[in-house]
Amino acid sequence: MKITKIIPFTILASTLALTALSCGDQKKVAQNRADQMNQDSSQAMDQTEQMASDTKQGMQEDMENSQDMVMQDKDAMQDDAMKMVGGAMMSPKMTIVENASKANNLTTLVAAVKAAGLVETLQGNGPFTVFAPTNDAFDNLPAGTVETLLKPENKTKLQDILKYHVVAGKMNAADIIAAINKGNGKAEFATVNGAMLTAMLDGDKVVLKDADGNTSTVKTADVNQSNGVVHVIDTVLMPGM
Repeated sequence: MKITKIIPFTILASTLALTALSCGDQKKVAQNRADQMNQDSSQAMDQTEQMASDTKQGMQEDMENSQDMVMQDKDAMQDDAMKMVGGAMMSPKMTIVENASKANNLTTLVAAVKAAGLVETLQGNGPFTVFAPTNDAFDNLPAGTVETLLKPENKTKLQDILKYHVVAGKMNAADIIAAINKGNGKAEFATVNGAMLTAMLDGDKVVLKDADGNTSTVKTADVNQSNGVVHVIDTVLMPGM
């Protein structure tokens, strides 16, 4: 009997409490709920925009990494490319001297390198950029010049000439051309000899000018070696003696 009396009283009290809310209070509650919903919506939009930005950035980084990998693969393919010089295939896994010794048009150069005592140097780690004169290039020197240079008493002079054909570091044709363009049509390189060598372009060919003003054209470029790169040229360069 007591329970029956309490229940109607409780329901009536709740109803009175709800009815007691003023119209202004109800509007305030509704406004608070609307503000909370707007805030939640704004936070959700911010999170969505951040996720989109992160996704875009991640995709850009993936694309850049992919491009870097492609360029690295391209460079590796260029380094591994084998070229024919003097009837022999030049291996990028062999040294400058080892490859030159296989080419039948570089026999005079190899003999000169041996006579000058530079074999060990050109078999070192380097890397070196070598401008390699062909047999014909040596034959075009004044009569008796090669024979004289190969004599033991002329070893120092021969070393100076050969070192003038070597630049420290590896410079492919693209690197040389880039330097020429940057120098408005001319680039100078310090050789291992210490004297300067000038490079220019004749059409799409790289032309070298020595200290005496003589010019030599690169006939076969980018012959990659394990310790550098060789560019075969048609004239012996002189450091100015």
